Amino acid sequence: MSHPTTRVLAMLELLQARHHLTGGELASRLGVDQWTVRRYAGRLAGLGIPVTAERGRYGGYRLMPGYRLPPLMLTDDEAAAVVIGLLAAERLGHPVAGIATALAKIQRVLPAALGERVAALRQTLGFTQRQQSPAAAPDTGTVLALAHAASQRQRVRIRYRSFAGQDSERDLDPYGLVLHAGRWYVTGHDGKSGQVRTFRVDRVLDARPAGVSFDPPADFDPRDHVARSLAAVPYPHEIEVVLATTLEAAQRRIPPTAATLAETDGGVLLTARAERLPGAAAMLAGLGWPFTVRRPAALRDEVRALAGRLQNWSEEPRSVP
Repeated sequence: MSHPTTRVLAMLELLQARHHLTGGELASRLGVDQWTVRRYAGRLAGLGIPVTAERGRYGGYRLMPGYRLPPLMLTDDEAAAVVIGLLAAERLGHPVAGIATALAKIQRVLPAALGERVAALRQTLGFTQRQQSPAAAPDTGTVLALAHAASQRQRVRIRYRSFAGQDSERDLDPYGLVLHAGRWYVTGHDGKSGQVRTFRVDRVLDARPAGVSFDPPADFDPRDHVARSLAAVPYPHEIEVVLATTLEAAQRRIPPTAATLAETDGGVLLTARAERLPGAAAMLAGLGWPFTVRRPAALRDEVRALAGRLQNWSEEPRSVP
């Protein structure tokens, strides 16, 4: 920060962040003496920025109340961090329109040389994570309303559309928001069912204050609850399999949203629900551990069928269809 103009702008940022700083504090932060701080204050005043100096024991420098100038002064590292964060957020389920406009604003105010480098980053940066469809992106206002209600412990009345397309109104005490695999979830006490429930935020059509405060349960972990809720989605097949491995190894490979894991005789008991048994058989085979199917018996049949297909494929040459 050796250039004088850079230090003047840095002084403005400090005053915007702290509103009031003594001459000694500013001199220490900027690496200059207090006479230079007075000179910088004069420069800012000459630019029309209302910096006032106050004398006395508790004196110092401050910006006039209500004044706010938002200069965008980003280093190369900071600009790259902002762009990467916005692009990653887009792929994690943030509303696409907000990302596009934010990136456009940043691009417009960056210096030309840095703007070219940031544009090159946007054009060449790729992500291996599959982007969710736009339908999974919730409304930004809904996300912010639920987040504010959760932080202030205020009940909200929501209008919710189920997976079957049915709308309902319910009072919700939101305990927290969770972003998982590109989708936003809110979890909390649902007044309609009287239970702690998890809702997809992109299906929340409206959220407004209900004028009632609440106290969340002690030590409630929204992330853990959402993970367990997703693992317990009522797919038609409930499976129990004993894996010949340790609990620690199983937890590294199998996320809590996919199954519940517990130590048992002979290894680790995996409990989960599956939409399709062939997919469950392929998942178990891909883990690479010996396993014993407790139930359902049909899963054993699927494992045998998979083993037969793999053997045939390995022994007979196949042409690409």
